[in-house]
Amino acid sequence: MKKSKLINKILIGVLWIIIWQAAAMIIDQRLILVSPTDVIVRLVRLIPNKVFITSICVSALRIVTGFSLGMTVGTLLAVLAARFNSIREFLAPFMSAVKAVPVASFTILALFLIPSRDLSILVTFLIALPIVYSNILTGIDNTDRGLLEMASLFGISPIRKTLSIYFSQVLPYFKSASSVASGLSWKSGVAAELIVIAKSTIGERLYEAKVGFEMADLFAWTFIVILLSFLTEFLYSKLIDGIWHIIQKI
Repeated sequence: MKKSKLINKILIGVLWIIIWQAAAMIIDQRLILVSPTDVIVRLVRLIPNKVFITSICVSALRIVTGFSLGMTVGTLLAVLAARFNSIREFLAPFMSAVKAVPVASFTILALFLIPSRDLSILVTFLIALPIVYSNILTGIDNTDRGLLEMASLFGISPIRKTLSIYFSQVLPYFKSASSVASGLSWKSGVAAELIVIAKSTIGERLYEAKVGFEMADLFAWTFIVILLSFLTEFLYSKLIDGIWHIIQKI
């Protein structure tokens, strides 16, 4: 089953590449749409470059840091909000505002508070925070009350109840939040880098591609961002599964 799904995904990917190639040939304007071949050639030339590695490492460190902080703080605040209604009501306007404010506004406002090099950390943190908070809070609210009553009836300790019931019930919501937040964190983080032209980052490389009308570079770096987003999501999913596997053995 898994093998057939993988084959289907590969075939669909190949189909989209063919469509892309056909569109590039029909338009025949490299300033509008470059071909997959041009992007692959550019990637092959970029990868051995020291600037390429540095830009990826710097952006990844900052964006993943902000994303991880958002995941951690969002989870803790959701637990507190589920336990104390006053905290839930207090945080509601803030979370709603953070979800609604555009990335550009975040970036401009944050420039008055922190150095531009650290801006992507704050932006990705603020992007991930409300997503994780709302998902975890919904998961806790939807926890099966019957299981909780049964646990109380049999005198199961609060720690055991948290690990065996709450964690299992909230886990799908947490994984969903991680999936959504990772993609949005990379998009918003790179956008913040681009706005402030942060040195030695993917955002700076995209800015250079725009200024120089290097469409192959633009597509190549965009592909790298998509790849890094998928990689972050995959690694976090595996990390969550690993933690759950350990908890089940406790």
